[in-house]
Amino acid sequence: MLSPTFVGMIFLLFMNETAHDVKRYNKTKLVVSLVGGVISFLLTIGLLAGGYTLLIEQFAGSISSNIYLTVIIFSAVFGIISGIFSFPFSFYSGFILEHKYKLSNQTFVQWLWENVKGMLIAIPIFIPLAITFYFFLLTFNLFWWLPVAITLFIVSIGLSRIAPIVILPLFYKLTPLEDSPLKEKILALTKPTKMIVEGIYSFNLSKTTKKANAAFTGIGKSKRILLGDTLIDNFSESEIETVFAHELGHYSHGHIWKGIVVGTVSIFLGLYLTSLAYSASLSWFGFTSISQIAALPLLTLWLSIYSLITSPFGNILSRKHEFEADHYAVEKTKNKPAFISTMNKLAEMNLADRTPHPLVEFLFYSHPSIEKRIHAAEHIV
Repeated sequence: MLSPTFVGMIFLLFMNETAHDVKRYNKTKLVVSLVGGVISFLLTIGLLAGGYTLLIEQFAGSISSNIYLTVIIFSAVFGIISGIFSFPFSFYSGFILEHKYKLSNQTFVQWLWENVKGMLIAIPIFIPLAITFYFFLLTFNLFWWLPVAITLFIVSIGLSRIAPIVILPLFYKLTPLEDSPLKEKILALTKPTKMIVEGIYSFNLSKTTKKANAAFTGIGKSKRILLGDTLIDNFSESEIETVFAHELGHYSHGHIWKGIVVGTVSIFLGLYLTSLAYSASLSWFGFTSISQIAALPLLTLWLSIYSLITSPFGNILSRKHEFEADHYAVEKTKNKPAFISTMNKLAEMNLADRTPHPLVEFLFYSHPSIEKRIHAAEHIV
């Protein structure tokens, strides 16, 4: 007969190995992402410094004399080159690594098709945006950033409204949640907020991953409540109620609109600062005009740098919002144990690092670590 001490030792060894796997998974994800970003950055600089963007512009111009069509062809060729270099990192992180840790349910063909589908959907959105952007660059010269920022704001609001209804169903099957005690609990939580939702849906998240997730999508009349089937199948009704209450907390605290305001300010500020840096750095690569097509990758480079610098500050705000939504969930459901068990299950299913390095959490985490969320919940009176 096995002694309790021996069983305890085996359990601790298993837990340590599991924790080690979680750390290794998250570290590998981060390293692959960072290396991929550095490669993309260096590739862009190399193409600019080596005069290759000029060659791409000449090639695009030889196909069409129309300046806007030239921009589209240039963007397509540049995008293909970038995609060739970024594909190994996307493939390893999104497919190999997910299968290594038994998180993915996709075959390679399914994974590839989902990515191709994403690109096919992005193309009809990108083309008119690229044409509009270049029109503003030609028309408004140094003040191009202002109409571009206004356009991006309008487009982002529009996409927020139509994405849950038009785009998301292209990737997942959305099924209206049947009348049940769970649905009644969810609707009961929404009544005090007077929030109107278009519907409550389950979606087949399990077709791609074993991870669990839920979301509030859309704004205005397009708001939808989405519950992944992996969540419905593996969590109790009380736990799902907690997850929904957390999402409802974002709505009740006005996080969606606060995010839109902050995002809008960031867009305007980012494009303004980028316009200054772009104009000042053109001569570094021998360019003479901000509207020179071959110089456009330099503009995207500065936008990436701006995003890299400001994203940690955006994460600070995001983590604050997550704590507020957690507090709302515990307060409204009055079920602290369910919240804590939900956090533990999510950490286990999603291989979330419970205790990331503080610097890593500060720089890259949009959500607080699981341990911090549980600790904060335990101290809610």
